[in-house]
Amino acid sequence: MPISRPPDLGCVDIEDSYLARAFGASALMSLLDKILSPDDVRALSIEQLPKLAREVRERILDVVGAGGGHLTSNLGVVDLTIALHRVFDFSKDRLLWDVGHQCYPHKLLTGRNDRFDTLRKPGGISGFPSPAESEYDLFDVGHAGTAIPTAVGLARADELLSRKTSVVAVVGDASIVNGVAFEGLNQAGLLKRQFLTILNDNEWGISPTQGGVAEYLAKFRASDFYDDVKARTKQVLPKLPLLGKPAFDMIAHLKEGIKATVSPGNVFEAMGLQYVGPVDGHDIKHLVELLTMLKNAHHPVLLHVHTVKGKGCKWATADPGKYHSPKPFVVEAGKVKTKAGAGKSWTTAFVDSLIDLAKSNDKIYAMTAGMPDGTGLAKFAEMFPDRCRDMGIAESCTVDVAGGLCRGGVRPVVAVYSTFLQRAFDQVFQEVVLQGLPVMFCLDRAGLVGGDGAVHHGFLDITYLRGFPGMVLMAPADENELREAMRFGLLLNSPCAIRYPRDNVPTPYEDCSPFELGRSRTLLHGDSATILCYGTVVLQALTAAKILEETGIDVTVVNARFAKPIDEEMIRQAFGRGRPVVTVEDHSVAGGFGSAVLETAQELGLRCDQMVRIGMPADRFISHGSRSGQLAECGMDATGIAAAVQRLTELEAPSSALASSVLHRSLQTR
Repeated sequence: MPISRPPDLGCVDIEDSYLARAFGASALMSLLDKILSPDDVRALSIEQLPKLAREVRERILDVVGAGGGHLTSNLGVVDLTIALHRVFDFSKDRLLWDVGHQCYPHKLLTGRNDRFDTLRKPGGISGFPSPAESEYDLFDVGHAGTAIPTAVGLARADELLSRKTSVVAVVGDASIVNGVAFEGLNQAGLLKRQFLTILNDNEWGISPTQGGVAEYLAKFRASDFYDDVKARTKQVLPKLPLLGKPAFDMIAHLKEGIKATVSPGNVFEAMGLQYVGPVDGHDIKHLVELLTMLKNAHHPVLLHVHTVKGKGCKWATADPGKYHSPKPFVVEAGKVKTKAGAGKSWTTAFVDSLIDLAKSNDKIYAMTAGMPDGTGLAKFAEMFPDRCRDMGIAESCTVDVAGGLCRGGVRPVVAVYSTFLQRAFDQVFQEVVLQGLPVMFCLDRAGLVGGDGAVHHGFLDITYLRGFPGMVLMAPADENELREAMRFGLLLNSPCAIRYPRDNVPTPYEDCSPFELGRSRTLLHGDSATILCYGTVVLQALTAAKILEETGIDVTVVNARFAKPIDEEMIRQAFGRGRPVVTVEDHSVAGGFGSAVLETAQELGLRCDQMVRIGMPADRFISHGSRSGQLAECGMDATGIAAAVQRLTELEAPSSALASSVLHRSLQTR
């Protein structure tokens, strides 16, 4: 029998609450406005907590609706978060979040409600845990699988330094399938102290959970094991004189008797953790009861909590993937309307191109690691269900499987965010590059990503891929070039990577010629300076050229297309004129395209003292905000590029090397 749960708040209820707040009807009744710290949560009665949960959900809906952000995962974890702050004191105890985008309720309960309207905005609060914001945030967290091992480290540090703390790691959105999470569980099972792992099982990551672990957990949810344990727990609790170890031992004894007929050989207990659950993650009172007992357990415990992604909002629970991280939206007459931006995204351009190519190439096999919607592959899977696989949040495994597919004669296309491919660096090396296998990596969210900020910027892929022998690196400037780059990549007998940003594709600047290995395209000819561009910043450079033309400066603009192999003739011509050279890339200047240009020019014996590299700074992170604002901050917009060229062309030759160095440093400290 499935777990019984309270009904969702319907769209009409949510809309009514919007109207009530608009007319000030609920202002005097608000509990959330009185929560300045978790101490205030503990001061409420247990009967008031469901009302607080509703207000937290309403606040999240208001703010995400106005500015975008992560929605359904946060709605699902509200009740659990309230229960955690009710039982533990995380100003002293340790709380680690896995998949940091489920931290909004936590932020609202830890003194950030008054600033929550600034979520993901420049100078505002982050959409992820941030130690710079609060003592309650211990790590900047944006990748999956990290909470358990970092929590183990904290637990051992506290033990070593004789600090009496409770440690809790909350693992959600299917990140338990990540290899690092299981490595952490393996270490957690060796602890001889309190350590609580909460498996927030909502059957979803960013898309439905994939793999054998998902099926394993589903068997628990489908059984009547939890209902039996819960019923017996409520019968026994009133009869116990004390909570703590005696109570915990009693519950464990009852649980074991039932579990033996349901799930002998539990995988978590085989790793040394006592398993409790599955528990209804929306029953706050019962969560508080269980957490109070588990807080006093002197050994590692895994609490399996079942939640509903999007809880409290019918249209969100009906399509959790669609509203995982929506753009701004409004709710009218019980229906949600997303404020769609104009234009076509690079992600859509990618999947449309892949579908076209797959129609004539039956060896193409598309793969992603838990991101079918984010990478666009959900659309591909609808047309080619037998040629597409979501591997779950397991980037390393995804790359290894791609290597096996490729060795077997298939042409794998791995669609992954640039920042997430970092998690599979060794697999790219060992199972793909070292084998010389023609796997194609399509890197979405390459460069600056806007509101998600530093945890998601794709700022290192050129750096860490450029050193691999035989790797081909490409960056298209528009949709036509993206299609041609993919077409070319599928003809290669070596691995390749194609990068593109989280943005709309620009209007094509001209007809697109086919890609040729290591060959650039000159788009404008001028004598004052040369701008070498890699990727979508080509359009910014062309706009900068128009700005410069008004000041009497005419420039050459080159679309490099390749960072590896780089076009040596392009570099000979650029530096051979004895004029300033500016490289532009939506990537870190450390080891990126500009570095490749500089290294090649030096190897060719060319003078490089009038060169400036424009990109993301090497020694600081770019905070969350709008992508356009981030480009401007790094000097990568048309105005910044034009200003850099103008300053270079005004330098006198004898002092050009020193001035160029000064200019480079100034660009990096914007």
